[in-house]
Amino acid sequence: MTTINVELGSRGYQVVIEAGVLGRAAEWLKPLARGRRQVIVSDSNLSHHRHRLEAALADGGIATAAIELTPGEGSKSWATLESLTDQLLDLGIERSDHVIALGGGVIGDLVGFACSILKRGCHFVQIPTTLLAQVDSSVGGKTAINTRAGKNLIGAFHQPALVLIDPETLATLPVRELRAGYAEVVKYGLIDDADFFGWCESNGAALIAGDIALRTAAIAHSIAAKARIVAEDERETTGKRALLNLGHTFGHALEAETGFSDALLHGEGVAAGMALAYAYSADRGLCPAADAARVAAHLRAVGLPDGLAAAGITATGDTLVDHMRHDKKMAAGTLPFLLSHGIGATYLDGLVDLADVAHFLDRQPR
Repeated sequence: MTTINVELGSRGYQVVIEAGVLGRAAEWLKPLARGRRQVIVSDSNLSHHRHRLEAALADGGIATAAIELTPGEGSKSWATLESLTDQLLDLGIERSDHVIALGGGVIGDLVGFACSILKRGCHFVQIPTTLLAQVDSSVGGKTAINTRAGKNLIGAFHQPALVLIDPETLATLPVRELRAGYAEVVKYGLIDDADFFGWCESNGAALIAGDIALRTAAIAHSIAAKARIVAEDERETTGKRALLNLGHTFGHALEAETGFSDALLHGEGVAAGMALAYAYSADRGLCPAADAARVAAHLRAVGLPDGLAAAGITATGDTLVDHMRHDKKMAAGTLPFLLSHGIGATYLDGLVDLADVAHFLDRQPR
């Protein structure tokens, strides 16, 4: 078992990483339950994991109730948020209760946001079941829903009380979802850890293929890196936490172009976005072209998109940049970009000309 502390003072919490921890969840949740019924929110694809969790909690003397949502990014909506909060209120949730978010990033983002506003703030526990959620979105307290204008534009910082990560849940995950989650693993190497990117090049294919030891190691390394950054800059006020958005500015534009649909999963958009960020950095003479090529080659090698063509994007540069203008990081008409001086050397550039970005995108293969 690996336990990582997210050091945020009174809002700090533990991340527990252990194969099989889902079946032993009662020992971690009983102190939080305080004898009250625990509400588990999941989606209809997760009944197997929910039944395991319900049985484990029952064995520990903890009663449960379940709320089942529709799978997919479309559930991160006003309508689902309203329905979820109404159901939680009908179940008698109190401010001191802990709602359990069992699922991927959509469930975690939605439940976390619901808990941030329910009765002006109640608690929640993250039990992520996808690789993407296990290495990234379950930790750090970013919660949100999507709107017509863009992704994650309505939300709040609301930290979980506990995160339980069971790598065994990945055994039922489709390979496409595994690859999408793996993009966020690669991100940690590209931000500031060139050695870890080298580890990914050596082990990424085996990790995706099912090696649970490699998966556990990647999860622990990623969460430790994120916990350190979040502790330094919880609300993205200093720019340090912004580094975690590598690939997301380009990637969110690609997702918006596909209507935030299954045509392009979030992690696939991030992968293509990281390749574009490196390609743009090389195009501007900021990053060695060999490093940009190395990033693209690794993404291709594990089956992830490495640019517009591989992501199925045919839109013009102006169209994609228009999507970027809705990015929540826009300030005084300027959008900071995560660019790179090389592998493991990501930095925040606040002087990027969006017209230049559009021109660069127009020159990319379709």
